[in-house]
Formats: sequence, C-alpha cells, structure tokens
Amino acid sequence: MQIDETDRALITCLQTNARQPVADLARTLGLARTTVQARLDRLERSGTIIGYTARLGAAVDAKLHATALVSIEPRSSPAVLARLRSLPGVRVVHTTSGRFDLLVQIAADTTEELDETLDKIGEARGVKSSESLIHLSTKLDRRG
Repeated sequence: MQIDETDRALITCLQTNARQPVADLARTLGLARTTVQARLDRLERSGTIIGYTARLGAAVDAKLHATALVSIEPRSSPAVLARLRSLPGVRVVHTTSGRFDLLVQIAADTTEELDETLDKIGEARGVKSSESLIHLSTKLDRRG
C-alpha cells in the first residue's frame, strides 16, 4: 500500500494524540471528515495502523528503565526468547546485528526488581553474556 503525505500527516497527528475525534483531525488536515475516516479505515485494514494505545504517565509507569544487550549461543534463540517472555519486567526484545544478538528493554519499580530481572536474563540457558545500561533521563522521545 502506498502512503502519501496526507497519510503521513494523519499518522503524525495520531502519534501526538490518538484520541482526537475524526472531526478535529479533518479540521487540522483541511480535509472532509469522511475522507479522514476513509483514510483511517484503509490504514487500519492494511496494517499500517495496528492499534491505539495509552502512554502512561509517571504516576503509573515503572520508575526504572534499562536496556540489556545480550549475546546468545547459536541456535538457542527460541529458548532464550521463551525465558524473556516469562519475565514481566521485559517489555520489548529486538534482534540486532553486531556484537550483541538481542536488545532487551526492561522496566521495574525498584532497583531490586531490576536487579532480579537482569540476573534472570543472565542465568537463562543459552545466554553467553549480557551488558546492562540503566536509563537515566530521556532527552528525546518521538513515540507520540
């Protein structure tokens, strides 16, 4: 599916506030409400937009965030991923190229909880090594 500049502008508006009424989106984009609704429907059907979500504020979001860079043994990916899925503090796992095989994003409310999650990652069968990076402050966040 082709995405044009109007689709990109619509997506940008939704990333800023996914709860905007279609009428407000139409006004912002200078389009008819039915046109915006048709574009939204098309973007959803094509899988370009796969859902809408709430971003949590500091009052309910985890207090600590970290990234674990993980190297794994050859052919151990399914077992390691199964272990990572079982850990509630693990939020996102990416495969990577380069020195590390996985980039694991972690959230925790306490340093003890974070330490426990990092230990469980390091102990997982198939993990050769890991390096953790504690997030100190956010300087830029374009996730919407």
